[in-house]
Amino acid sequence: MTHTYQLTGMTCGSCEAKVKSSLLMLPNVTAVDVSKADNTATITMDKHIALSDFQNALGGAASKYQIASPLSVGEGAGVEASWIETYKPILLIFFYISLISSLISFYTNNNGLMSFMQYFMAGFFLVFSFFKMLNLKGFADSYRMYDVIAKQIPVWAYLYAFIELGLGVAYTINFNPFIINFITLVVMSISIVGVLKSVLNKQKIQCACLGAVFNLPMSTVTIIEDALMIAMSAIMLFTLNK
Repeated sequence: MTHTYQLTGMTCGSCEAKVKSSLLMLPNVTAVDVSKADNTATITMDKHIALSDFQNALGGAASKYQIASPLSVGEGAGVEASWIETYKPILLIFFYISLISSLISFYTNNNGLMSFMQYFMAGFFLVFSFFKMLNLKGFADSYRMYDVIAKQIPVWAYLYAFIELGLGVAYTINFNPFIINFITLVVMSISIVGVLKSVLNKQKIQCACLGAVFNLPMSTVTIIEDALMIAMSAIMLFTLNK
């Protein structure tokens, strides 16, 4: 079921990210979409959840975020349609990056797997860092919800976006492939730990992979995304050492 609630107190993109993450942590909540412009929160849930439970998730009665009775009630589409709609942004991004990487490899007469992976990783890190930079604080707030380092060292959440940008530039100009692939392997291996813990513990929190711009829930899609970067960097390191 999907209900749209009135939700006041949001003043910026960071507020939106914080509210999304808080509501997604509730059991039986499968998707959340909030708008500070409309002062609304559209929540999809497996079964009815009391308004008081939502308010408690937002910090209780004293919180600056106040949620009111549903403005509208509706049933969600089928599971498959909902999944596709939820992950449409990341699916399109992967499609475009794959297409551009293939075209560059072909038209530079460098059709090998190594070339494709280099361009793919360059596009991946540049695009994903771009979305993080659009609302750096919102990304950091979401990332600290699950990343093992950012939980202990908050500044790491901010540095991570710049590390991705640096990796994207480095892959684009093919700067010292061994060092760059080693850094990628280490950084993404650390990142996937928090993702795995969140998914295995069935935590309903917002994935920060595209910053605070899109409402992407943490799922196996996030694991695949990180694992793909780990696999590519490992393959390129192994090939360089042969």
